[in-house]
Amino acid sequence: MLQAARHGGAGVLGSLLTQWQAHAPREVIQCPCGARMTSRGRRGKGLVTTLGAVPFTRSFYQCEQCHLGRFPDDERLDIVNTTYSPGVRRLMARAGSQTQFEQAAEDLSCDAGLKIEPREIERVAEEVGRQVEQWLSEEQEQIRRTGASAPPILEAGTKFYVSFDGTGVPVRQSELRGRRGKQADGSARTREAKRGCVFTQIGLDKEGYPQRDPDSTTYVGAIESSALFGWRMYAEALRRGLEQAQTVVVLTDGQRYNHTIAQTHFSDAVHIVDLFHAYEHLTALAQLLWGQEAKAPKAGRDWLEAGDIRGLVRKAGRQLPASAPSKKAMLKQLHYFENNALRMRYAEFRQKKLFVGSGVVEAGCRTVIGERLKQSGMRWSVRGANAIIALRCCKAPPPPPERHLGR
Repeated sequence: MLQAARHGGAGVLGSLLTQWQAHAPREVIQCPCGARMTSRGRRGKGLVTTLGAVPFTRSFYQCEQCHLGRFPDDERLDIVNTTYSPGVRRLMARAGSQTQFEQAAEDLSCDAGLKIEPREIERVAEEVGRQVEQWLSEEQEQIRRTGASAPPILEAGTKFYVSFDGTGVPVRQSELRGRRGKQADGSARTREAKRGCVFTQIGLDKEGYPQRDPDSTTYVGAIESSALFGWRMYAEALRRGLEQAQTVVVLTDGQRYNHTIAQTHFSDAVHIVDLFHAYEHLTALAQLLWGQEAKAPKAGRDWLEAGDIRGLVRKAGRQLPASAPSKKAMLKQLHYFENNALRMRYAEFRQKKLFVGSGVVEAGCRTVIGERLKQSGMRWSVRGANAIIALRCCKAPPPPPERHLGR
């Protein structure tokens, strides 16, 4: 019955298109060169719609001077150089952004009765993603130049959070030339996709921990330089009402480029290094001293929780390993704590009822980027990966509730 309904609907749609063309006002078709274009008869194309295939014939116009051709009806219906209707392209983009293109083809066949090759879904999804990215870039540039035209109204006392991080995305070898990485030979197999989010705090939960507004989180992301990403993050924060916020908090993992972004675009914000990352570095210190199975000692965790980074570094610095490589690695870890000491005042931050964990952006890296772009055997072009990231940022699911440790 569903197949018959679609078939009948396609027939009705074909008749509607014919009627629409018959009653459309006649107009002079001008060429971009300024000359009047002449009708060269009607040409047919197979149009795939959400109801199925619909035959479609339309007039072809050509300029006698420059020989440029146009199909005005294709332009009106947004089907220039494609046989897929806007509705089908939207379905292809959504399906292709959510799962592997082969699986997306099966889903469209099962759910929508559309028989489309995986390669076509990949092509259309990336094309739509690039259009989304272009639109977002233009909007961000407009916001940076003039400020948000109609920013949301934030309630008095709203705590406004900006958080960003990165995760490696496997890319083609041609995209890795000249790049150093973490493999044994010093080469790279991934490019970093930078990921950011903005959210607001709506008070405290029953246990007294900060509570995120579950509907407030928005994401941005791309494989790009930290300088470009900083402007992207700043534009999103402006769009969300940054200039209205009384308290702005930047949550990062403490990497140098994250500090640069915070200083450049959010210089008045409270900058907090994510407590989970701090614990990871504390564990790395313990492993350098006592072996790979070692865990961070309770005294070190207490110092960290209290924000006593000076005491932590002083104590650990008395136990430098004898071997030069281990000593160098440990000094690197100690410098991480020293450089981020002001951003690790966790007891003070918690007393002010602020989040001290970047679980929201971590979840975004995992669900929005990792689940789609980091599956086994995948190798992306940077252009294709950025297109899919743009699509997924537009419809990212809300992150799960934060765990208490990261609050």
